[in-house]
Amino acid sequence: MCDDRRMSTTGRRVGRPRAQTRPDSGLTAREELLGAAAELFTERGYAATTTRAVAERAGMRQASMYHYFGGKEDLLAALLEGTVRPSLALALGLAARHEVPAEARLWALCRADAALLSTGPHNLGALYLLPEVRADRFAAFRAVRDDLKAAYAALLAATTAGSDLAREDLAVRADLVFGLIEGVILIRRSSPGHDHEHDPAAFAAATADAALRVAGCPEHVLPKLRREGEALLAAP
Repeated sequence: MCDDRRMSTTGRRVGRPRAQTRPDSGLTAREELLGAAAELFTERGYAATTTRAVAERAGMRQASMYHYFGGKEDLLAALLEGTVRPSLALALGLAARHEVPAEARLWALCRADAALLSTGPHNLGALYLLPEVRADRFAAFRAVRDDLKAAYAALLAATTAGSDLAREDLAVRADLVFGLIEGVILIRRSSPGHDHEHDPAAFAAATADAALRVAGCPEHVLPKLRREGEALLAAP
């Protein structure tokens, strides 16, 4: 596949022809298509959005879009996986930081995941609720999301409170923590256009605090865990 970041001899980026001249956003054609799909899927609805509409919103011909994506399902799959892969990568990195209490690592994961789902121009997490996502085409997304949920459970099991739980109780507690973080999707959905009412950083941190309460962490240790978790996220 051709790389749309290649440069011509004049120093201009080359790639598939566009339907119209647009200011250079600094994004690749693939990124512009994903941005257009994110906007249309979340505002018009997935079923009501055509590939032609996505291509036109991205400023290119429909035929050119197929150079980057095979169709609407490929666009949706890429958007969905983009909401979980960064958090899974973080979770795997946190799993190796044994010198830091598991509670602080869990807080850091919750805070970062909540921020990912509650910020950005479009509520991509709401796409989880589409009936189409149950299709086999999106099995890879569901598998990555299951891996992320398992990473939550592993960190929870390593906490003081989690280590005292029976296996069944631990699974329920992990479901509750994971569900609380993904619940920010519904908060955004219930008040579209009002994301500015919450300070994003404070909202994500408060969500992480709530998750640790559900996990069984005592209230008096939360400030210390928050500081340790913030330090983890700030580390290069």
